[in-house]
Amino acid sequence: MNLNSRIYIAGHTGLVGSAIKRALYSEGYNNLIFRTKDELDLTDQKAVNDFFSKEKPEYVFLAAAFVGGILANNTFRADFIYKNIMIQSNVIFACWKYKVKKLLFLGSTCIYPKNAPQPLKEDYLLSSPLEYTNEPYAIAKIAGLKMCEAFNIQYKTNFISVMPTNLYGPGDNFNLESSHVLPALLRKIILGKYLEEGNWDAILNDFRKYPLDNNNNGDYKKEQIPELLEKYGIRKVRSDYRNRKLHISDEMKFEDVVNVSVWGTGKPLREFMYSPDLAAACVFLMKKVNVEDIIKLNQHKKQQDYHPPHFINVGTREEISIKELAYKIKEIVNFKGELVFDHSKPDGTMRKTTDTSLLEQLGFLHRFNLDDGLQDMYDIYLKDPLL
Repeated sequence: MNLNSRIYIAGHTGLVGSAIKRALYSEGYNNLIFRTKDELDLTDQKAVNDFFSKEKPEYVFLAAAFVGGILANNTFRADFIYKNIMIQSNVIFACWKYKVKKLLFLGSTCIYPKNAPQPLKEDYLLSSPLEYTNEPYAIAKIAGLKMCEAFNIQYKTNFISVMPTNLYGPGDNFNLESSHVLPALLRKIILGKYLEEGNWDAILNDFRKYPLDNNNNGDYKKEQIPELLEKYGIRKVRSDYRNRKLHISDEMKFEDVVNVSVWGTGKPLREFMYSPDLAAACVFLMKKVNVEDIIKLNQHKKQQDYHPPHFINVGTREEISIKELAYKIKEIVNFKGELVFDHSKPDGTMRKTTDTSLLEQLGFLHRFNLDDGLQDMYDIYLKDPLL
């Protein structure tokens, strides 16, 4: 891949695709190809084939996907499996048909079984049942990586797949109906801070930027705020000092306290990677690593019927509980209220940490730690012109 190569980024406006775009531009690549959803429907095979026939990309980053958190995954199960399989199938097939030199397909570590050993190694794929809440998305991503593998075996293509851990970063999805855990927690705690400050203008500006309750124009009135926040577990309550072990005198003391609800018990452990780190890994792999290199890393394994993976994990190996994450965000935001863990909501997989030893053997190490990434995310959120 040289600086003038024709490079198509599918999903260039999303969290991963936009990070890859910035990384490529920063390295001097100047012949990038983009299409928005309105310009190119990737679920339409004819439209995809026409695009590839006309544009003739040499390298493709397939970052386009239909994504969301636990609530979205479990609610829109048909959409998650159908849309992702259609997008992947059309783009991967077109890459073969129009002789793309190299494809990098983005998956997710949710492909691994619910009760797989930790940390997650590439060999654990399909070793036991998946986590039910995100099963449709996981099955779609497994189909995508296996499709890449099948084309590599049958047609000698150079299609590599990358399975990143949980991601966050600039351009993240802050929609409380569909976002992943980290951006959802960050936004909810920021809104909790605004509520405890009585900063109604900041809340209304936030709603205009990221509308709630299917109100696409974000046109809300001040009197609607409490009900809207309540729907997402952000509320002001009367709190008893004695129950909070803050006894001051014998007389009962009360104060207004803002509570922010967090899904689940807070016990699950998660690994988080800042999107610029993933983008750097993707560009590194596209430039320096071919599918044969990934296969060679596993050829020493002599198990009967062993088939080396054509994909590779990308992550940090650093894990944190959801509870610790929530309190870390609370501290960064300087929210004085209380976090309440809703045990009636699902936890998802209890632990999901990646083994990135193969990637490290190839020569890549991540740069950002979680504290720095979270501070960047908070700063970016506050710098938004609407806020």
